[in-house]
Amino acid sequence: MKKYLLSITLIFFLSLEINAHVEHYSKYNYLEYELFRNNKSIGFHKYNFYRNKDNLTINNEVSFKITKLGVDLYKYYAKGVEKYKNGVFVGFNSETNQNKKEKYVNITLDSINKNLIIDGSSFKGKVDNDLIIGTWWNHEIVQKKAQISAVSGRIIEQNVKFIGKEDVKIGDKVYKTLRFNFSSSDTSLSKDKKLNTDIWYEENTFLWIKAAFDKTGYWEYRLKKVK
Repeated sequence: MKKYLLSITLIFFLSLEINAHVEHYSKYNYLEYELFRNNKSIGFHKYNFYRNKDNLTINNEVSFKITKLGVDLYKYYAKGVEKYKNGVFVGFNSETNQNKKEKYVNITLDSINKNLIIDGSSFKGKVDNDLIIGTWWNHEIVQKKAQISAVSGRIIEQNVKFIGKEDVKIGDKVYKTLRFNFSSSDTSLSKDKKLNTDIWYEENTFLWIKAAFDKTGYWEYRLKKVK
């Protein structure tokens, strides 16, 4: 009964905040996450926030590599730009080198019918503007029926489950968090394309604290620096 009431309270609270997600992050200029695989540090994910009147631009950069006996087995590098105007998503573009395989996505907002126009290496077409780009920093993603891959533009239909409140310790700091699980709605997808990721957001600020998933090893993103 207690868990049931907690879920109802959380859903109600999030529904009240639906139009203010980007504004929640107005005090942040820089977020940096350290990426671990099997508890070994392998790279980083950085976000830089730039504001100009009603415009918000977020530049993000991801870089990691997996090595064994001094040999690079896998290298990944991506950079992207996410744009909002008056708190509304208006565009995104990224370029990714995934172990020497080039991927990309460009997203614009149709000024007439407000649909999103996607030109990506995995998907091209128009989609409902209620979808969100899967860059994780914006907790609005917990309310969406689908996310757009920030790597290739692929549409990832998702189920989101609230797991509960948890204390997460990173370094010497303990964060009060809300834990969610994101899974693919389409059960026919191959294992390598299925979404199954746990995300932790700080309870009061909705700051993204941590992410974890299993895919050829156990991966974690851990918050490292906030400015």
